[in-house]
Amino acid sequence: MTEVTRRDIAAAFRAAGAVRGDTVMFHGSLRSMGCVQGGAAAVIDGILDASSPGGTVGAATLWYNGNPAECRKEDFDAETSPTWTGLLAETLRKDPRSLRSNSFSHSVSAVGARARELTERHGEGRPYPSPWSEESFSEISPWSKFYLWNALYAFIGVDMDTCTMKHYIESRFVAELLDQLPPERYTEFRSQIAMDCKSILWIFYPGAQMRARLEEKGLVTKIPLGNTTLMTIRTRPLVDATLDILRAAPEAWCSPEFASWIARVKAARRS
Repeated sequence: MTEVTRRDIAAAFRAAGAVRGDTVMFHGSLRSMGCVQGGAAAVIDGILDASSPGGTVGAATLWYNGNPAECRKEDFDAETSPTWTGLLAETLRKDPRSLRSNSFSHSVSAVGARARELTERHGEGRPYPSPWSEESFSEISPWSKFYLWNALYAFIGVDMDTCTMKHYIESRFVAELLDQLPPERYTEFRSQIAMDCKSILWIFYPGAQMRARLEEKGLVTKIPLGNTTLMTIRTRPLVDATLDILRAAPEAWCSPEFASWIARVKAARRS
């Protein structure tokens, strides 16, 4: 089995685009790399090394598991609630240096120079639609900051089906449609799609299929890392290019039922 060191991880992330002072957001599989000396903690430190000095490393530390009976919003504790998103994310959450944003559904944990700035005030500012909460991807949230800061978004041995940022993109896409409605019709159409952890309709575009399109545009970098591949993309092009693709042909990326909802929104906009 291939052995991977903290130094190897730092070198791979630098080769994949990390620079001094960067914010790096990652999803990953520890096992995919092979035998990592120092385990999950070495991965986090290696990424931090690649973006030092002044770097920040974040990961999605999601707690809500899709079952409102098991995970009630009011039971979430940013200090103690574990994440189900894997050993790397849980190790980052439990790191003594780590700070975590206060979101029951889409919290982010981070270490480094901008960790506090990244994680504070999650849910403030303009709310945006999502199947979980209007605060999950709000105007002031780590997800918005990843976009504003053009963070390096990384995938270690996993594909873009794991990309939490895709839900931020979906949120913005749906908000664009709703914002085109007459104000008196907003609530009517918002209530027809998923909200407050109640699954009705949502776009949920396929992440791996979208990754292929982004690769065609030359936006994705791939670097070997142990037994697997490190894949990176800057967050601003990730969001902007994906939104352009969705706007051009939304029906190609959603269910027939959601496409019908889009058609009804467009008809109401013209009426």
